[in-house]
Amino acid sequence: MSVKKIVITGAHGQLGTHLDMLSKNSANKWLATDVAELDLTDKEAVSRFFDTEKPDIIVNCAAYTNVDKAEDDAKCAELINKTAVSYLAEECAKSGATLIHVSTDYVFGGDGNTPKSESDATSPLGVYGRTKLDGEKAVEASGCHHIIIRTAWLYSAFGNNFVKTMLRLTSEKERLNVVFDQTGSPTYAGDLADAIFEIVEKSLYEGHDGIYHYTNEGVCTWYDLARETATLAGNDKCVISPCRSSEFPSKVERPHYSVLDKRKFKETFGIIPPYWRDSLKKCLAELGVLK
Repeated sequence: MSVKKIVITGAHGQLGTHLDMLSKNSANKWLATDVAELDLTDKEAVSRFFDTEKPDIIVNCAAYTNVDKAEDDAKCAELINKTAVSYLAEECAKSGATLIHVSTDYVFGGDGNTPKSESDATSPLGVYGRTKLDGEKAVEASGCHHIIIRTAWLYSAFGNNFVKTMLRLTSEKERLNVVFDQTGSPTYAGDLADAIFEIVEKSLYEGHDGIYHYTNEGVCTWYDLARETATLAGNDKCVISPCRSSEFPSKVERPHYSVLDKRKFKETFGIIPPYWRDSLKKCLAELGVLK
């Protein structure tokens, strides 16, 4: 079997970091890049990179993810989430490479109370969701071989995320209010990285172009996730109270129900995501705070 060349973009982010760690155990050639090695917003740089490196697969973990800031910085969000993605997709189409692109539950509006399937109508509520959806459309329009994976509520031991914020706040404060009117499925970046790594290493992507949903199993609110994090870390002295999103005014409305239906992913790739509480324990153990 020939050795494949796989490039990770956004390798310093939560997902990219986990993928880079996994790649050390591969017989294939993985190359981790971030903006210093490859500026995805520079069309000519992307073209030169493909000419030089000749990748077989691109795993695009790069994204503009600051949901609130995107409202004031729409140009930059569009450049990273749409335009840069279109550059990658066009080069993949030219060279025959496969693009594995990570997207988000924010392409949906968060209405209803049943899990969203890949074929459900999209209706993003803000700039972040809109630019991510435009990125998906750019991939599809390019004609390249692609796997688009929508995920949600990503956290890990790396970078900034909700779980790490809750660990800090519940260790510092006596009381904390957390919203209970947004429901979704937390996703440990290590689990998503494992899934992508398996898809790549076993060539499961071949013949399966399309959009897929991946999160951990189960559902909860941000309040539930905060409570579970604090309890597992032994920070139960902090009293966490449920509150409504309206008590935290924001420039953008967040989806109230963004649970993703993962049946297509599980049936296509034969990969079953772990339950969110089990994965939370795994992450807290990695951080050295599990009691």
